[in-house]
Amino acid sequence: MPPPVPTDQLAGVTLRVGDQKGASQSLLRSAGLDDFPYRVQWATFTSGPPLLEALSADAIDIGGTGNTPPLFAAAAKADIKIVAASQGNVTSDALVVLPNSPLRSREQLRGRTIAVSKGSSAHGQILQTLAAVGLTPDDVELVFLQPADALGAFKQGSVDAWAIWDPYFSQVQLEAGARSLADGRGGGANGYSFQVASTAALADAHRNSAIADYLTRLAKANRFAHAHREERARAWSEDTGLPIEVTRRATELGPDLPVPLDDRVIRSEQELADAFVAAEEIPRRFDFAEFVDNRFATQLATA
Repeated sequence: MPPPVPTDQLAGVTLRVGDQKGASQSLLRSAGLDDFPYRVQWATFTSGPPLLEALSADAIDIGGTGNTPPLFAAAAKADIKIVAASQGNVTSDALVVLPNSPLRSREQLRGRTIAVSKGSSAHGQILQTLAAVGLTPDDVELVFLQPADALGAFKQGSVDAWAIWDPYFSQVQLEAGARSLADGRGGGANGYSFQVASTAALADAHRNSAIADYLTRLAKANRFAHAHREERARAWSEDTGLPIEVTRRATELGPDLPVPLDDRVIRSEQELADAFVAAEEIPRRFDFAEFVDNRFATQLATA
């Protein structure tokens, strides 16, 4: 690990940060923590898989994602490290149907079409939702679509169900009256999300120190959002163009809060990775712990 660089020496550093739907950017802005001593170059992605692809291609230095995209990146032996974790509500990790859908239970999913972003946290949720009722991905038809395309297909009735997360979950409830057929409370999700960094950025003393500062700010911002949900909702709406009703609903379900990257997190993620291997969605088994880097643990514990 490179030695820390004093914050006042980071003025010439550019940290390339991947974000989803303005989540981290608006989170930091709403907490008044976006006064970085270095330049932040934001890149916005619709979901975790393309964000991790950009990270693997050295197009960004760090980014936030759900619990599943890092597993696919790790299986591909990408040069990444998981450097921070948080945990949020699992109610919005949901499988939704249209209000007039005949589907009333998970057992009725056999033979149905389900839209999902491949390699996303929703993909993991689907595996566990199906497994809970004795089904496998072979018993349904998974239609791999990014959220914007999936939203259109879902509203038009081109698919029977959609596996999704917030803010899309809140958006489709308000816009289409979608109802939740299943969510993470039934054991289909662990609620974890991660900050993932490239090994190249971590090996560079200046970017490593910028990442340490960025993660500390993000942890503080998450705690601020927990206590100031209206400010969080308004910033999220302003940054993304989503209606305030959508971001307010998503925020009220509860923000992610920092958690240690401990054995409990590693064990849960290993179980999820093994489920993907068993479903032949990931080609090889790997040790999730090998992709965890706890170098910032002390700083984050006192943030």
